[in-house]
Amino acid sequence: MSDKRSMDPAAVEMLKRAEEMHLSTAFSRAEEMKPCPIGADGRCCKICNMGPCRLVKEGQTGICGATLETVAARNLARAIAAGASAHSDHGRDMAFALIAVAKGEAPGYEIKDVAKLLAVAQDMGLETEGREVEEIALEVGQVALSQFGQQRGELIYLSRAPEPRQEIWRKLKLAPRGIDREVVDILHRTHMGDDQDAEHILHQALRCSLADGWGGSMIATDVSDILFGTPSPLVTKVNLGVLKEDEVNVVIHGHEPTLSMAVVDATRDPELIEYAKSKGAKGINIAGICCTSNETLMRQGVPSAGNFLHQELAIITGAVEAMVVDVQCIMQALSDLSDKFHTKLVTTSPKVKIKGATHIEFDEHRAPEVAREIVRLAIDNYPNRREVHIPEVLADLVPGFSHEYIRYMQGGYYRASFRPLNDAVIAGRVRGAAGVVGCNNPRVCQDEAHHYIVTELLKNDVLVVQTGCGAIANAKYGLLQGEAALEYAGPGLREVCETIGIPPVLHMGSCVDNTRILTLLTEMATEGGLGSDISDIPGVGIAPEWMSEKALAIGAYFVASGVYVLFGVSSPVEGSEEVTRVISQGWEEKVGGKLEFEPDPGKIVEKSLEHIDKKRKALGLVEYDPSRFGRSGDRRMQEWLERREKGEPVSLYKEAAP
Repeated sequence: MSDKRSMDPAAVEMLKRAEEMHLSTAFSRAEEMKPCPIGADGRCCKICNMGPCRLVKEGQTGICGATLETVAARNLARAIAAGASAHSDHGRDMAFALIAVAKGEAPGYEIKDVAKLLAVAQDMGLETEGREVEEIALEVGQVALSQFGQQRGELIYLSRAPEPRQEIWRKLKLAPRGIDREVVDILHRTHMGDDQDAEHILHQALRCSLADGWGGSMIATDVSDILFGTPSPLVTKVNLGVLKEDEVNVVIHGHEPTLSMAVVDATRDPELIEYAKSKGAKGINIAGICCTSNETLMRQGVPSAGNFLHQELAIITGAVEAMVVDVQCIMQALSDLSDKFHTKLVTTSPKVKIKGATHIEFDEHRAPEVAREIVRLAIDNYPNRREVHIPEVLADLVPGFSHEYIRYMQGGYYRASFRPLNDAVIAGRVRGAAGVVGCNNPRVCQDEAHHYIVTELLKNDVLVVQTGCGAIANAKYGLLQGEAALEYAGPGLREVCETIGIPPVLHMGSCVDNTRILTLLTEMATEGGLGSDISDIPGVGIAPEWMSEKALAIGAYFVASGVYVLFGVSSPVEGSEEVTRVISQGWEEKVGGKLEFEPDPGKIVEKSLEHIDKKRKALGLVEYDPSRFGRSGDRRMQEWLERREKGEPVSLYKEAAP
C-alpha cells in the first residue's frame, strides 16, 4: 500500500522498510486514525466546560445557544490566530536576534545584507544618512519589535501594499493595529459569551491574518535577509539520497534560521571535521527537513532531505546521527522512533521540549558554542550506527528566487523591473501566475496534488512560484530546474523561461517567506498594465495538501490582500453553509479575494484557470491563445537542426521571417 501513500520513490522505499520493521509512521497512523467527522466539519465547540457540544442536527445549538455558524466561525478564527501567532513569533525572535547582533552581543552573526537593511530602514521611515550600520540595525530591530505590542494606529509595512488595497483596509477597519493586539482580539471575542455573529468573527480573522502577512512574517523575512543574506539562485540537491553512508549526518528541522545557520557553520569547522574522522567518518554532512531546509538551501546550498512527511523517513534510513529541531511542524513521534535507531533527537527552543529528547537550549548570544556542542554530540554518536539503508534517489534544484532577484533578473542591475513579466502577461505569453504553497498531509498521497496541479498550470502557461514544503515537493521531481521548462511549460511560458534562463517554477523560500509573494504581487500591480491592485492581477493562491493552522493564516492574509485562494484536502467549515458562503462570496464582495476548499486537484486547476481568464478579460487583455507562441529563437534553432539532420530542405532566413 506504500505506493498509494506517496508518489516519491524514496518515500515509498522507506515506507516499505518501515512496514518490514513494524514501525509506525504518520502514513500508517493516518490510515489507522480516522478523523472525527464532527470536528472535521467545524461542528464541535469545546471553548467552555459546559461542552464539548456537537452540533449534528438541523437547527441544533450548543448549551449556551451558540449556532453552527458561530461555532464554525470561532473554530476557523482561532486556527487563524494560532497560525498567525506561530509565524509572527518567528518574526519576534528574529527582531531580538537583530538587536543582539547590532549590540555586538551575538558572536557568530553579522549583518550580511547592508543594502536590504537600508531598504527596510527607509520603509520604516528611519534616517540612514551618516549613521553606522549597527546603529541603523539596532533601530530597525527596535521598530520591528514595537510592531508586536503596538495598540493603536497601523502596522508600518501596510504602506508597502498598493494604495487602493490600503484604502480598502482602512475603509473596512481591517488595517491591523499591532500583531499581538489582533491575536488577543480573536481569543477574547471567541471566548464563551462574546462575539456571536459569524461574519463579524471572520472579519477579525482577516484583520489578524493581515497582522501576520504584512507584519510578523514580513519582519521575519526581512530580518533573515539582513542577517543571512537575501537569496539568489544557486544549485543544490533534494531527497533522502543526500544523506551520506560514510559521513556523520546532521539533519536540521524546523523553521528558525538563527539555529540552523549556526549549526551549518559548525559542521564546516575544520576542527570538528577532524574530530569526525577520528571517529571513523569521512566528514560531516548536513541536510535539512521542512522549512529549515528552505532557509539553508536557498542561502548556503545545504541539500534538502525532504519535506514535512520525510522527517520520520530520514530517521528510518538509520544514517542520521542527530536530528536537531527548533519550532513548528515537529512530530512528537520522532522521540519514540529515534529510540529504535541510534539517532539523537535534539530540541533547542525554549518554547519546545519533547519527552525523551535531548534538550540543548539555543541562545543567539552563544550560538557558536551551542552549535558546536550539538555537532559534537552527533559525531560521538557515529560509532553507534547499525544497519543503514539510504534510498539512491535525489534531484537537482535551483532555489533562491527572492522578489529582489526576480526584479533583477528581468533587467539587470540598472534596469531591474517587473515590466517584462507584466508585458508577458499582457501579451498572453504568460497566462497568469500561481502561488502553490504549503504542507504535506498524510491523508492524501504525498506530493501528488502539488505535482499534478503545478504541471497542469505550467502546461497552460501559468508561471508558478512556490514556498515551503510545496517547493520541496516539486523539487524532488525536477520541476525547479531550468530544463523543466522544455518538458512541462506551455509554449508562451517556455519562451519566457528560455529568454531569461529560469525554471518554470520559482522557489521563493520557506513558508514564512510567502510575504515575498505579497511583495511580488504588489510590484506587478504598481508596475502598470495589470490594474492598480493585487485583486486585479490574473493570479491565484493554492495550498493543495494543507494541514497546519499557519496555512489557514497564510490563506486568509492572501484573501485579505485580494487573492483567490484554493485549499485542497478538506474544509474545516464544511458543516456550515453560511460560513462557507462568508469566506468565499462574502469575502470576495468585501476585499476582492475569496477562500474555497476543494479536495479535487482537477477542479482546483479548472477553477484557477477560469479565475485567471476572468481577470484577464476584466483587464481587457487579449484572450489567451497558446498557438501564437512557442517558436522562440532557441526552439526554432533546435527544430532547424533536427530537420537538417534528417536531410529535409530548410531555409533559415525564410523560417525566421515574421
